[in-house]
Amino acid sequence: MTYCLILSNTNSIENAKLIANTLIKDKLAACVNIVPQIKSIYYWNNEITEDDEYMMLIKTKTELFSEVKEKITQLHPYEVPEIISVNISEGSDNYLQWINNCTK
Repeated sequence: MTYCLILSNTNSIENAKLIANTLIKDKLAACVNIVPQIKSIYYWNNEITEDDEYMMLIKTKTELFSEVKEKITQLHPYEVPEIISVNISEGSDNYLQWINNCTK
């Protein structure tokens, strides 16, 4: 079994909570941490843009990435939402087993 951490930012705490609760309810993630009020500076529509955002750290099985990506895309207000997966190469056995037990 392999696991990943999915990163995604959104524009409001309400949207972050909606995405997090949906992923947990659907057993697509074991845990979603919401990091409040990060400052994002990025290039969009030929301009440098600066926004306050909420970062979601989503812990799940690698095999569920496509379903997580689809669900985030459905619920996300952005035209191009950030959905990035980082493989978890190591972790405590108990924590990884917990992720496994909490997801489908």
